[in-house]
Amino acid sequence: MSHVVSPIREKLVTGGKSYHDVTHDICKQVEGEPTKEWKIAFGISCLVFIYGAYCLFYTWWQGIGVWGLNKTVGWAWDITNFVWWVGIGHAGTLISAVLLLFRQKWRTSINRSAEAMTIFAVLCAASFILAHMGRPWLAHWALPLPNTYGSLWVNFNSPLVWDVFAISTYLSVSLLFWYMGLVPDLATIRDRATTAGRKFWYGFFSLGWTGSSKTWARYEYMSLILAGISTPLVLSVHTIVSMDFATSVIPGWHTTIFPPYFVAGAIFSGFAMVQTLLLVTRKVLSLEEYITLEHIEVMNKVIVLTGSIVGIAYLTELFMAWYSAVPYEWYAFKENRLNLNSPYGWSYWIMMGCNVLSPQIFWFRKMRRNLFVTFFMSILVNIGMWFERFVIIVTSIYRDYLPSSWSTYYSPTIWEIGFYLGTFGLFFTCYFLFSKYFPVIAIAEIKHILKKNGSNFKQGMGQVESESLDTYVAKHVENGHH
Repeated sequence: MSHVVSPIREKLVTGGKSYHDVTHDICKQVEGEPTKEWKIAFGISCLVFIYGAYCLFYTWWQGIGVWGLNKTVGWAWDITNFVWWVGIGHAGTLISAVLLLFRQKWRTSINRSAEAMTIFAVLCAASFILAHMGRPWLAHWALPLPNTYGSLWVNFNSPLVWDVFAISTYLSVSLLFWYMGLVPDLATIRDRATTAGRKFWYGFFSLGWTGSSKTWARYEYMSLILAGISTPLVLSVHTIVSMDFATSVIPGWHTTIFPPYFVAGAIFSGFAMVQTLLLVTRKVLSLEEYITLEHIEVMNKVIVLTGSIVGIAYLTELFMAWYSAVPYEWYAFKENRLNLNSPYGWSYWIMMGCNVLSPQIFWFRKMRRNLFVTFFMSILVNIGMWFERFVIIVTSIYRDYLPSSWSTYYSPTIWEIGFYLGTFGLFFTCYFLFSKYFPVIAIAEIKHILKKNGSNFKQGMGQVESESLDTYVAKHVENGHH
């Protein structure tokens, strides 16, 4: 009898890898010299980051007036980009925590990069909150400090305080989850280190890891506890961000569907960004045997599911605006968004095309497993999700209740655009540093699934199962007792 392999589930690690092969393939990126391509890409990221930092400094020096905000559009690119970056960070926690609790093995090759992406995206998002304040030296007003300076000092009623609570908690837990998952792999690099400096630093950050059974048991307990803490954060963080809008009475924002709508959109855009990064990482670092087509296909299934949920949310919004019979609400949707001839009608239809229509291509298995289509779609989805945030914010406020207070048009200035590009520079600078000095794939977790999903194990089991009962007992049982 041969070893039975499910025709549905494909191998998560291909190429007949041994434990040594896994360690060597993943560690060689950390131990070797950075490639020429890495140096060029890292240099470009640093330059873009420096340009963004200059734009931010200029904004703070001159004041928020250098942005294109006007009398009705008080929120625009800053809050759009803030919500977009927070959404990008959602997939990391989902892949790491939720899929760990559900014992999904396909998360093991992609969770490390997704966790790192979460941290960097949240840092980019937090920078927009600071920028939007206009007076960053008063940023501590938004922190949950004891109210010792009088009632006007710390404003606990401000939505910014909610964001500070949500994002700081999210960042802390995500950082801890990511770092704790790194510890066994840092110990592996420590043991393989050839220089005193590398041995010291990787030894310092590996926290004295020994690899004993007690250490592993505590590691497992801690992972499950952190996953249990992180899971509510997937829902709570973007729910709180959505309440910044939903608690107002502005047409287009005054709706109770925002929390689940924002959460679904965040997971949608987060998985798209994971696809973008992993497809590049997979090619550049030659990790095709670890990040397989099976991983890419499963993530595309999540994208088409969340994209469909987002589409239902869009249609629900339209229906409720019509059914409410509130003229201001219906005008905000019918004239400001649906009408292609309105100043921002084009942005609404770009959003619908990118987020609702285009992901439906992933209903076809051939498309889900096509790398070019996946990469193109991942970028398209993130463009669409950016436009979703833009549509929610700008099309809801650029026309007030009175036509006399309508702003003719909002357009971003070079300083807004530069600062937004600078956050991409920050994100990719951090990601390139991470990919050089840390393993982008969890070595220990790959070895764990290799036992059950690796081709070597399956071939060995096939040989064992082909033996007769008497031969198996003589070879494995009786010899074992002696």
